[in-house]
Amino acid sequence: MSGRTRRSGTTRGGPGEPPEGSRAGRDPHLERLSERKQEVRERVWAALERERAARFPGARGRIPNFVGAERAAERLAQTPEWNAAGTIKANPDAPQLPVRARALADGKIVYMAVPRLAAERPFLLLDPSRLQVSPRAAASIRGAASAGRPVKVEDLEHVDLVVCGTVAVNRSGARIGKGGGYSDLEFALLTESGAIDDRTAIATTVHPLQVLSGRLPETGHDFRVDLVVTPDEAYRPRARDRPTGILWDHLDDERIAAIPALREIRRGPGGA
Repeated sequence: MSGRTRRSGTTRGGPGEPPEGSRAGRDPHLERLSERKQEVRERVWAALERERAARFPGARGRIPNFVGAERAAERLAQTPEWNAAGTIKANPDAPQLPVRARALADGKIVYMAVPRLAAERPFLLLDPSRLQVSPRAAASIRGAASAGRPVKVEDLEHVDLVVCGTVAVNRSGARIGKGGGYSDLEFALLTESGAIDDRTAIATTVHPLQVLSGRLPETGHDFRVDLVVTPDEAYRPRARDRPTGILWDHLDDERIAAIPALREIRRGPGGA
């Protein structure tokens, strides 16, 4: 794959664009970009509901728990990226539960972020060699909170594969999450620490209705995925596009204050 490349298939904002919920509401252009992302989400959520492709707890307002998530996880597990990975960072949402369980069953280290990155140790380490419960039980949000060991950003091992939740994705690998901006912050924090680098692959599992044609709005802190997996196929966008660390001008003081890891980096050497 090529390196950090801007592709014409996606609309990006300017260099000062923050995550939704940060500074987006202060600039009319940024606010419109946020609105466009939400329009895409609403369209995908409606399609999943209309086609009865979303399971409990539903599609709207979240990473959709799509019908076929187990088959998508199985297909991901057949890819070279999966087989080469010893350590995975996975999102905690319901549709990726089969991915997390399979990773633990396959003997892979799994990292999950704590909600809103609000703890001093914002990631949970799940080591399959130390589990006292089944991989399926440990991979749930409640199970991970019990079976996982909280770790600081700097204590994470190198991440071979990131598995992220997605509301919408296109064939160029551009993705839209549920709107909180935490996946992007997790990615930026781990890029800053060196746990994520150019060797790290990024994958998402989705329903076919979540795969859109044409442009998707993006900001400078958004990352694209290297591998899109549905229950029926896996494909690889040809060009990578990912930020190289934390974009401090995308974050307001309130967001930084709410996330201990950001506060610590900002105070330390190299912090903004």
